[in-house]
Amino acid sequence: MATNPTHKLSILEKSGYAMGDAAANLVWRGALAYLAVFYTDTLGISAAAAAILLLIVRVSDGITDIVMGMIADRTTSRHGKFRPWVLWSAPVLALFMVLSFTAPDVSLQMKLVWAYFTYIGLTLAYTINNVPYSALMGVMTPSHEERSVLSGYRFAGAFLGGALVMGFTPDLVAYFGQGDDAKGYQQTMYVFAALLVVLCFITFFTTKERVQSPAASGSLGRELRDLLRNLPFIVVPLLSISLFFYYRGWYTGMLFAVVVVLSGYAIKKLVSKPESETTPSQRDLIDLLTNKPWLMILGLGFLTMLFNGIKYGVIAYYFKHFLHEPTLAGRYFIALLLTSIIAAFLCGYITRRLGKKTLFVVSLIVSGVLTGCISLLGKDDVTELFILGCAAEFFAAFMPVLIFSMLGDAADYSEWKHHRRATGLFYSAGTFIQKTGGGFAGALVLVVLGSYGYVGTDPATIAQTTDGMILLMSWIPAVFAFAAVLLLVVYPLNTKRMGQIEADLNIRRAEAEG
Repeated sequence: MATNPTHKLSILEKSGYAMGDAAANLVWRGALAYLAVFYTDTLGISAAAAAILLLIVRVSDGITDIVMGMIADRTTSRHGKFRPWVLWSAPVLALFMVLSFTAPDVSLQMKLVWAYFTYIGLTLAYTINNVPYSALMGVMTPSHEERSVLSGYRFAGAFLGGALVMGFTPDLVAYFGQGDDAKGYQQTMYVFAALLVVLCFITFFTTKERVQSPAASGSLGRELRDLLRNLPFIVVPLLSISLFFYYRGWYTGMLFAVVVVLSGYAIKKLVSKPESETTPSQRDLIDLLTNKPWLMILGLGFLTMLFNGIKYGVIAYYFKHFLHEPTLAGRYFIALLLTSIIAAFLCGYITRRLGKKTLFVVSLIVSGVLTGCISLLGKDDVTELFILGCAAEFFAAFMPVLIFSMLGDAADYSEWKHHRRATGLFYSAGTFIQKTGGGFAGALVLVVLGSYGYVGTDPATIAQTTDGMILLMSWIPAVFAFAAVLLLVVYPLNTKRMGQIEADLNIRRAEAEG
């Protein structure tokens, strides 16, 4: 199939694609914003147990992201590689969205088991839905500039989906529950789950795959077995840093250091293998591990997810226990996400003028400073909170848009350098960093609150935790934004270099198509 290197997508197709992330973010940005407070205040799980749950499930779920990327790359159907997965996974994702906010009448221990079961199911269903959805952006158009605009539409949809859940959940819980939060949460999720399925159907029927990737070779079963043998040196370091993050002892620090050294040795040994001695999945993995732009994007995505995830994760606590206005949290979420929608639409067009790297640096610095200033506000400064929060969010909203656009650039770079392209595998990094970064962010919120003695079912512990809530709303996330600036300074794929890579690839593809 021939591709037009200057192909422009219609507004209908870009908007239809955006509905897929509106659906996913009914879960990701929306429902998960309330899941921690649901666990601690409604289900009755301790903050420490909930933190461990978020860390273990999110970090280990990185394995399924990579596996799903490989499966999607090897999918063959009359509808393409990636679009069918958006359709097939929607009912399962909707089901686990409801189950995750269901509070069974069982013992506390069994409630924790239930939380693990439903949360694992939710993240797996999200992986099956969102990894192919993310990769779809990389094959809808060969133009890196058009992908930037499409990424803006995508995250406008994402923020819209998040705004619906974040903004209306408190009121719907109160309406459906009539004082029974467990009932209110469950029935609220029925509404959003039905909407999720409809939005995924819209994405499937309005989008088209145009960029053809080289066919993957080898048996999928063999490739997955081979991948699982090589994944531990990626996943084990994350699990060890999770232990260090939560327990923060010298022994966990030593464990992490040893694991990093051993993983580095294993990676070096794998990369040094002659290509004739490697399998296709190993070559895909080597391409990732030797792709410096992709590794930097991975780090940037992780840090920005921490920045944004911590802010969103503490809002429900901050409004409920510091401002004593729990329903006002919904209004704040709506204000933030409406701001984000505007920023997401503008991002692609601003990127054309400033370039991705420059815009990213400006966004991190300005948003980090504004977020830190929230620490200066008191209980009565609600108007000032909305102004500062929305101003910081305008710049923060550029970050995920740029990350997913840059993942497409990293895939282009890999194809240009290695003459191979594993689009699904590259974009699996997007959901991987969402989950690991989001997992660490959610866990950090609970760890900080727990260190102040927070117990959701004991009002006597609340007053002593408000200082922690203020820090989580301000300087703690800001530190991660400033750290990301340091990494971005050395990022190599600027606008000029991407223009040359895109031109070379268009010539190569035209020659291959004859």
